[in-house]
Amino acid sequence: MPYAHITGWGMSIPEKVLTNDDLAQMVDTNDEWIRERTGIRQRHIAGKNDTTASLATEAATNALRLAKLPPTEVDLIVVATSSPEYTFPSTASIVQDRLGAEKAGAFDLSAACTGFIFALNMASQAIRSGSIQNAVVIGSETLSRIVDWTDRSTCILFGDGAGAFVLQAREEPGGVLSAVMRSDGSGADLLSIPGGGSAHPATSQTVLDGLHFIHMSGNEVFRFATRVMASASKEAIEKAGLKTDDIQLIIPHQANLRIIQAAARGLRLPMERFVVNVDKYGNTSTASIPIAVCEAAEQGLLHPGDNTVMVGFGAGLTWGAVAVHWTGPFEEAKPIRLRPYVRLAALRSLLRRIWRFIEGLIWGRGKDSSA
Repeated sequence: MPYAHITGWGMSIPEKVLTNDDLAQMVDTNDEWIRERTGIRQRHIAGKNDTTASLATEAATNALRLAKLPPTEVDLIVVATSSPEYTFPSTASIVQDRLGAEKAGAFDLSAACTGFIFALNMASQAIRSGSIQNAVVIGSETLSRIVDWTDRSTCILFGDGAGAFVLQAREEPGGVLSAVMRSDGSGADLLSIPGGGSAHPATSQTVLDGLHFIHMSGNEVFRFATRVMASASKEAIEKAGLKTDDIQLIIPHQANLRIIQAAARGLRLPMERFVVNVDKYGNTSTASIPIAVCEAAEQGLLHPGDNTVMVGFGAGLTWGAVAVHWTGPFEEAKPIRLRPYVRLAALRSLLRRIWRFIEGLIWGRGKDSSA
């Protein structure tokens, strides 16, 4: 069976920065209080023209460029997100169109902050089965659009951004070695957006009641996270046939510095073995792990041949981990210029829209709404 190797990675971060001092002008808080409880100093906030799809597309483009893989050779695109472009269509379909990945299937995956781990495993298994060769897995969020900026218990935590991996098939052992995916729906109410679904359809009253914002029981989520981060990591390491001493780097979900420190204690590893950037970005949910990976690679913390564990938790309640043997881009891959592909994708999309309009004129528009 082929292995699913991570051959490209990329990120996209909005330009606007919101510091703790900025937040202190909005709600009753201060820099010391936030840093002491979370480790966060600042977060990036989506601008007017930033959306979950636009950030995801840029991150995926950067990952494809590094992997030297044309979008036309991508077989699958999975976007993990808690703040999709729309309820439907999927954000992944929009990304597929913008990239020009004309033969790729595309779908969104909803598992909150654990979503990227789940998506990475799903794409890896598709490669392992032999059904596809190349996949793009993306975590992308614009959580600032669903945060109540008058609630200091949540607005201090979240930020916006996107990160992406390119996965490619190869018979040589490596890449994603094992995965753990878990869920406990009995804690579903601890972290949620109550409004907008079938339980509480959008009305003027749900808007007034703030049901379309993130609601969180912080203490309960904290206790849950400190339990599962170390246990999921240990399970993934064992399933991969490795020992804790074989792991060079742990890349955790960046939700709270104290949770990461608790995971380090549970694994009996020094904090130097953990990637931490929560201070710069806050909690970017599904994007936090790939963003952390991008920075670790850029800083020279990840090397070909290294074993690493990526671990996360989130609403659901969900948690999971993957063990990865790091390889990087395939040596034989040749550099590519992605701009022509993106331009062609935009032209192709426009022509298809025009053709559908012409079809409507020919066959009549609005006569049959059975679809």
